[in-house]
Amino acid sequence: MTARRLTACLVATLAVVGLAACSKSKEREADSTTPGSGSTQALPPVIVATDGLEGTTVQVPLTNIIVINAQNPTSWTGNVSDTTIATFVAGHTDGSATFNPAIKPVKPGTVNVTITDGTTTINFVVQVNA
Repeated sequence: MTARRLTACLVATLAVVGLAACSKSKEREADSTTPGSGSTQALPPVIVATDGLEGTTVQVPLTNIIVINAQNPTSWTGNVSDTTIATFVAGHTDGSATFNPAIKPVKPGTVNVTITDGTTTINFVVQVNA
């Protein structure tokens, strides 16, 4: 009779622990919901390659960023026609990683962007959406 009670207590304890683990998992899922629903999870960046970028228009939400996938990312410089709408962020190395150049939105609007690595010059338009 004592063995049965011990087994019943053990099963009940495991069930409670298992349910608690599930409830914590659901809380983590709620924390990683999509933007606009109270989430803190970031959107992935808008990624563009230098190949084929010339003459295009790239749209980006105000809360996002455009990452320019380029060979030799640290050699690129950029000019944005209105830095109150968007700014150029130079590619850089921090010792353990190399980061591509980017365009960071500041406010909604449209700007002309020119980037160059000293050999190739690329002109394109960025449209920042609210």
